[in-house]
Amino acid sequence: MKIAILGTGMVGETLGSKLVALGHEVRMGSRTPDNAKAAAWVKKSGGKASQGTFRDAAAFAELIFNCTLGNASLDVLKSAGGEALSGKVLVDVSNPLDFTKGMPPVLSTPPDDSLGEQLQRAFPSLKVVKTLNTMNCEVMVEPSRVPGDHDVFVSGNDVDAKARVKQLLTEGFGWKHVIDLGDITTARGTEAFLPLWLRLWGTLRTGDFNIHVVKR
Repeated sequence: MKIAILGTGMVGETLGSKLVALGHEVRMGSRTPDNAKAAAWVKKSGGKASQGTFRDAAAFAELIFNCTLGNASLDVLKSAGGEALSGKVLVDVSNPLDFTKGMPPVLSTPPDDSLGEQLQRAFPSLKVVKTLNTMNCEVMVEPSRVPGDHDVFVSGNDVDAKARVKQLLTEGFGWKHVIDLGDITTARGTEAFLPLWLRLWGTLRTGDFNIHVVKR
């Protein structure tokens, strides 16, 4: 596939590198066409990697990963433009974290909303699938880093878009347990997990952990 990575941070770089390794053409988008971090990633990733603006990357791709900071995600998608986004699948791995009062951050969304829903409302023709936002980026692409059974969640309104993302999660990234929570409003639950994840990270002093749902 042709895939866009919006964002040049650790999450975007980790996902982009994994997707290139899987044989996909990946374009990393940023605010400027010559972003230094994107250029460094392209140089080390080989011929299937490229860079451009957010708009360039979105127009190039059939599948888009939002790896931007949650408080910037709406502005990033607006700069990408509705035409470049229309009808495409957006895999939203970001979280609405507010760091203005220091660590640990708090959620910037109210209890009856989520970043995933905000992105879906702002771009109705976009097929938003919330997933991978409840774990460290290295676990996202290599779940075997955590021994035993553990889960990844998906939320979204479009059944076909979720099926496409689930296929990438299982066949590409190696996930064995994918739990479909339902429509995009269920992203409220996974985003609300982040304050607990951050506390666990501080206590365990590693990002190599995840959660597993056990039922009778």
